[in-house]
Amino acid sequence: MSARTAHLILLAIALAGLAVGIALAWQGRPQEAALVWTIATVPVVIGLAVAIVRDFLAGMVGVDAIALVSMATALALGEPLAGVVVAIMYAGGNVLEHYARLRAELNLRALTDRTPRIARRIENGGVNELPVAEVDVGDELLVRAGEVLPVDGALESEVAIIDESALTGEPLPVQHAAGDELRSGSVNVGEAFRFRATAAAAQSTYAGIVRMVEAAYTAKAPFIRLADRFAILLLPVTLIIAGAAWLASGDPVRALAVLVVATPCPLILAAPIAYVAGVSRAAHVGVLMKGGAALEALSQAKSAIFDKTGTLTEGGAHLVAIDTPKGQDPDKVLTLAASLEQASSNVVALAVVHAAGHKGLHLHQPHEVREHRGKGMEGRVDNTLVCVGSRGLVCGDKPLAKWAQAAVDRAAESNSLTVFVAVDGKLAAVLAMRDLLRTEVAETLAVLRSCGIERIAMLTGDSGEAASAVKASLDIDQVWAGQTPSGKVDIVAKEAARIPTMMIGDGINDAPALAAATVGVAMGAKGATASSEAADIVILIDRLDRVGDALKISQRSRAIAMQSIVAGLALSGAAMVVAAFGYLTPVAGAILQEFIDVAVILNALRALGAGK
Repeated sequence: MSARTAHLILLAIALAGLAVGIALAWQGRPQEAALVWTIATVPVVIGLAVAIVRDFLAGMVGVDAIALVSMATALALGEPLAGVVVAIMYAGGNVLEHYARLRAELNLRALTDRTPRIARRIENGGVNELPVAEVDVGDELLVRAGEVLPVDGALESEVAIIDESALTGEPLPVQHAAGDELRSGSVNVGEAFRFRATAAAAQSTYAGIVRMVEAAYTAKAPFIRLADRFAILLLPVTLIIAGAAWLASGDPVRALAVLVVATPCPLILAAPIAYVAGVSRAAHVGVLMKGGAALEALSQAKSAIFDKTGTLTEGGAHLVAIDTPKGQDPDKVLTLAASLEQASSNVVALAVVHAAGHKGLHLHQPHEVREHRGKGMEGRVDNTLVCVGSRGLVCGDKPLAKWAQAAVDRAAESNSLTVFVAVDGKLAAVLAMRDLLRTEVAETLAVLRSCGIERIAMLTGDSGEAASAVKASLDIDQVWAGQTPSGKVDIVAKEAARIPTMMIGDGINDAPALAAATVGVAMGAKGATASSEAADIVILIDRLDRVGDALKISQRSRAIAMQSIVAGLALSGAAMVVAAFGYLTPVAGAILQEFIDVAVILNALRALGAGK
């Protein structure tokens, strides 16, 4: 039975006992009423005692001990009504706390579902399927178009076009030549190829990513309830005041009254309700926070580390320049190129089509299309022969004209990909493609600074040149480029050990780093399921500024929780003094405590609002 279920049962018992006892007392049967209240309180006392012993053995002491003492004392002194009211306050507070602490459990289904289970081994002149776990180092394997590489290996075919975005975050496919090392978890987006396994499945890259996520979660410290931070002071102070009241008056009931009004329900209720309200508020702006633990961790972050591709940038290829020879109409060439590219699902092809659509160009239906995977395609558009793709496909070994070479040089300086377009056999344009910064990046970083983020860094698997180009445009303190998933984890873990750190990323390759951070934030709008599962917070809308919104909501919710705790403690402290002087009976004190609880709840619910 889970702790949440147990507290629900205890709350139901206490509420039922209170109701039945009140009915019996109304009928003039006080002894039966007292018995029912006692019976309803005992299970809560036992459950709380077991929990306190378990926590004590684990080295934790909480303010719940006051609730145990007050309930036990109420029963011992013949005040069962006060006891059952305290039982309701305690059980109800824990039910609310469980909902606030509820967070998504580690769910690796996105990773395991994507993990290849079948490999195709080339042997005896044929291809045999076998479980990935049975692949041995040195086996020659076949990977068909669209398949995920099952293990790490060395390419044996002349060329392979690989989508490595799941590992590096780089959105553009990479062309590999014979002898290059290929990593499991990447996808073949070209023709089928052969490669030789250099590692077994368990020692390959993708399996390592899964293990790193698991290890990072195991190492992450558990969430400590905010209320317990006051336990060391509150528990002895309460016992001293109650004991002093008893000694001064000679009446143990006064001590009970002090214990009842000191029952720390403001502490038990304030933080969970404020956090639940904050989580609800965040959901309204498209941010999924996985419970109060995630919200509190985010509220205390002082360092922010961003992935580059898909996080700071839009995560795809975008047409940034069209160079043509003198006399050639760029829009006409783009129309022809985009018309042909409609026949391909390649990332670059889609970007060319999108650019033409953005310009309002009218595209035509291509004919006689022939695609050369990883190189480009050719075909006819309105009886015009069009070829779009790599320099080798479009130009062959011919030297480039001065205008084209200048375009290639400019593209190299800006870390852009070049796409060549030929019309009727003549080079007609050089297209420059590049991943672009999100329009809201600068504003988001400014908001983070204003919210107390002291250090902003970028962590990427891309080259140093690509990372430097991004840093030059943004207010970033440090950049780590060319990092592997394991390298990212090491960097984030070191940063988190030094200062509360949030990691913001979007790809499967970011999942281990997200889990290693104090709080992981995933850009989940585009379906990056693995990173979303590994993260504490998921941005459901494809806008980076929601990270700033999430931080502001978390900080406001935590501030309201602290306000509620301080106000609740102040009111309870005043009530303890009044009870110590004999002006409050235990039952009256329990009722007063309920009013304090209501005030605390109403204040905590302010976290539902947007604030100033």
